[in-house]
Amino acid sequence: MRAAVLDSDGVKVRDVPEPAMGVGEAIVEVAACGVCRTDLHYVHGVPTAKPKPLVLGHEVSGTVRESSSDRLKPGARVLLPPVLPCGRCRACLEGRNTLCASMEMFGNHRDGGFAERIAAPAWAAFSLPSSIPLVEGSVVSDAVSTAYHAMANRGRVRPGESVAIIGCGGVGLAAVQVAVALGANVTAVDVAEPKLRAAERFGAKATIDASKASDLGKAIRQATGGVDVAAEIIGKPATIAAAVEAVRPGGRVVVVGYSETPATINASRVMFREIEILGSLGCGLQDFPKVIDLVARGKVDAKALVTHRFPLERTAEALTLLESSAPDLIRAVVVPGGI
Repeated sequence: MRAAVLDSDGVKVRDVPEPAMGVGEAIVEVAACGVCRTDLHYVHGVPTAKPKPLVLGHEVSGTVRESSSDRLKPGARVLLPPVLPCGRCRACLEGRNTLCASMEMFGNHRDGGFAERIAAPAWAAFSLPSSIPLVEGSVVSDAVSTAYHAMANRGRVRPGESVAIIGCGGVGLAAVQVAVALGANVTAVDVAEPKLRAAERFGAKATIDASKASDLGKAIRQATGGVDVAAEIIGKPATIAAAVEAVRPGGRVVVVGYSETPATINASRVMFREIEILGSLGCGLQDFPKVIDLVARGKVDAKALVTHRFPLERTAEALTLLESSAPDLIRAVVVPGGI
């Protein structure tokens, strides 16, 4: 079978052995796999648990080809979560499986979805209803589920609250939709005009062009009076600091973006205004049915999040496009069966 493999000289598509199906596992014919900045981190040298060569990709939808479990039948349309928790550690038992001490991630701990087929535990596969397109539905696995956890669980967004989404890529625009579905008034922040217009289509009441703001946090606060929740979904120290400046007294800052560089924040503001700063990582498996239901009911338009499709042979090109921060890119997917 063909797969996009990360090796010492980058990502190359080549022939690899068929995935082995273990006890209680299934082989899934990959319909699509979303392209995420996490993949870029590994390309640029962030260590992976499984040594290279490694098949990247963790945002997978597909069709069951064969199964060793009665839970899944051949032909079933499924969504695979990016991360497999152990279910036994303290975090898992407390219902916080995004913090699992022994988690396994596709495209990190085990081969991922930039391939024609993938092996996965049958218990971890979620049924995709026919109302969700199989290819575009792949982004529900990570982009939409991550946005849901950030807004509903970590940000605790309530009806009538104001929310600033800083960064309108795939996760950011999914967060716009989730926050709107939760009843919030959303202000979207980005430097790319096409992404701000997309945020408006997804329900944002206002937008801010960050490239025109000399002090972004102050600009958000002046435009909104201070938001209840500010979500940073870029992973830059400057925008993390801006999120702290953007919230009202008692507000909540949700850090979703990953940054290797420490951020400097206004500690006196955090203390005097009792601002909460909350990290947000992925989404717990217990919430996947809620996420899939939001998409199935049309509260989140996953199809509209996918702006680019690439065949498997052009996976490296898809990664390059993501790195370029193309203004018209929301989410790209790799489609092994051809586009």
